[in-house]
Amino acid sequence: MKSQLNDMPGHDWLGTPIDARPLFAPEHAALMATLRGLVPADWGKEAVPDWTVRDLAAHLLGDFYGRLARDRDGHREGPGFAPGETLEAFIHRINQEWVEAMARVSPAALTETLDLVGGQVARFFETTDPDAPSLGVSWAGVDPAPMWLDAARDFTEFWTHRQQIRHAAGQDTDPDPRFLSVALDTFMRALPHTLRDTAAPTGTQAQVIVDGPAGGTWTVTATEDRWSLAPLAEQPAGRPVAVVRLDTETAWRLCTRGIQPSAALVRARIEGDRELAAAVCRIVSIIH
Repeated sequence: MKSQLNDMPGHDWLGTPIDARPLFAPEHAALMATLRGLVPADWGKEAVPDWTVRDLAAHLLGDFYGRLARDRDGHREGPGFAPGETLEAFIHRINQEWVEAMARVSPAALTETLDLVGGQVARFFETTDPDAPSLGVSWAGVDPAPMWLDAARDFTEFWTHRQQIRHAAGQDTDPDPRFLSVALDTFMRALPHTLRDTAAPTGTQAQVIVDGPAGGTWTVTATEDRWSLAPLAEQPAGRPVAVVRLDTETAWRLCTRGIQPSAALVRARIEGDRELAAAVCRIVSIIH
């Protein structure tokens, strides 16, 4: 019998499930088009602090292999936690070790391997049960997480790294709403965890509005136990105490710490309680 997380109480606060599965193949095709469009000098440009475009591509390959080994193949060997090491420190350490080990691999060989292995990752996600329990999503505060959230989390990581490569090569963020809308919707699932230490009367609502074709509106409500992204029909009726309106570029960069909350607050249009709005803008949707 399959384990169905939707049959278990207590996960409605994550909001309406997201189905990112059909997007892995087109996202991978977009990544390959981006990599194959780079000129040799682009591979040495800084994509994120301390990592070049080549390093970031190598990191993506490590993510691809890790997902297939762990979830498709049931492979359990690999690095473990050092004594006293936090999850964040562990992830950063093994990512750096992988990137350093891949330094001998040329961009051409890296591109071809990414194409091969990334296609397998897309096919894997297409076959997953969205309601099955899967890896925890620390920035959403849930472990185990439903596969739909775990898959959407991986989709946002692949999408974000592609944007970072594009930016390093002098290109703008890909505005395609097919991808960006799902990335933003996934990022906003961090809102209840973001506000976990923010005390408010039951029924208090905060709202994030992201403008543009890929945007949307997310309303988070204080319940007796936690903040919740449950659909509005299941939440108390009322006017949001704080509304944070962002453009799409500010929103996704904030969630991935491409900009700091203070910068997002300057760019945001705030209505209502500025203290609650500031708490909302502490959102982070990556392991940070």
